[in-house]
Amino acid sequence: MIKSHKQITASLLVSAAIVAGLGVSAPGQAAAASSSSNSVTAASAVQTGVIEASVRLRSTPSTDGEIVKYLQKGDQVQILSQPNSYWYQVKTADGSVGYTSAGDKYISVSSASVTTPSAQTGTIKYGVNLRVSPSTSGKIMKLLNKGEKVEVLAQPNSYWYQVKAADGSIGYISSSEQYSTLSGNGGGSGTVTPTPTPTPTPTPKPPVTTPGASAQIERVIAAGMGYLGTPYEYGSSRNDTSTFDCSDFIRQIFMDAANLKLPADSRQQGDWVKSNSTVVTSISNLKRGDLMFFMDYKGNSASAYEGIYKSTARISHVAMYLGDGQVLQTYSVASGGVRVDKLSASWMNRFLYGGSVIR
Repeated sequence: MIKSHKQITASLLVSAAIVAGLGVSAPGQAAAASSSSNSVTAASAVQTGVIEASVRLRSTPSTDGEIVKYLQKGDQVQILSQPNSYWYQVKTADGSVGYTSAGDKYISVSSASVTTPSAQTGTIKYGVNLRVSPSTSGKIMKLLNKGEKVEVLAQPNSYWYQVKAADGSIGYISSSEQYSTLSGNGGGSGTVTPTPTPTPTPTPKPPVTTPGASAQIERVIAAGMGYLGTPYEYGSSRNDTSTFDCSDFIRQIFMDAANLKLPADSRQQGDWVKSNSTVVTSISNLKRGDLMFFMDYKGNSASAYEGIYKSTARISHVAMYLGDGQVLQTYSVASGGVRVDKLSASWMNRFLYGGSVIR
């Protein structure tokens, strides 16, 4: 067993470790753990640890963190980083990543601790899920929106960053450059020197098709289905759900199911998708849950829309694509309000572009 290198008395360290193992908050410890400094230390060489006594693996370096699983005596873990004096971030044999007590009573580390300061910040470029673990199956904590700032704490593998959001939430986001731009110590944007991990590392599915994102979309669609038959009213109030126009309806269901507030009208929503997503101009490339934007009705025949430059045409309607040529929408009093329609020839001729809100 390697003796602790931390500048802290043995009694305080053991006391903190006992608290972490029992899951009981000691005065001031939870606050100290959850408010780690801006300069987080990460292991510069591969380190392994052996669990000396049963201890909890938590989602955050705090006794308030969600319990991921229990580690048993004899379990081997890889040390990924040490965010403060009380906790190690570790990866278990089954790939689970979380935090466990750094106390010698609970873990012995196989090599001397060598740490390198890291202080990188990131700016979210596209709405991305913050998860409790670096996996597409990790529980979604919240959606980070474009423009939000995060502190990069670690990179457990090539596909994920561990970050701290502005509200103090700590979790994992995709490391794909389409989602964030990084800057700070370590140089350059878009890259972080990863903490070494065991090989081979399984390749996760692209974030655009993660189960978590699909689940969120299904919740949004379910929220929309709950409004079927709600009357149409042009310019409906954005403060109640007794009536909807097209953009009010789309805005409301994302607020209900994803706590995401889109702009209030269809043209602004179209601009939002252009700024935050990948624009899709072919209906065949749309995914379930994508928004669809349409121009004014000019007739049923394709010839009525010839010569129109669709990239600059004025948006007059928004709907949600459900797949199989179906849309969820509301567009007139006569139509009966919120409903599911098949894409007719006129709707297809009026289609301008679409794109994802949640990926």
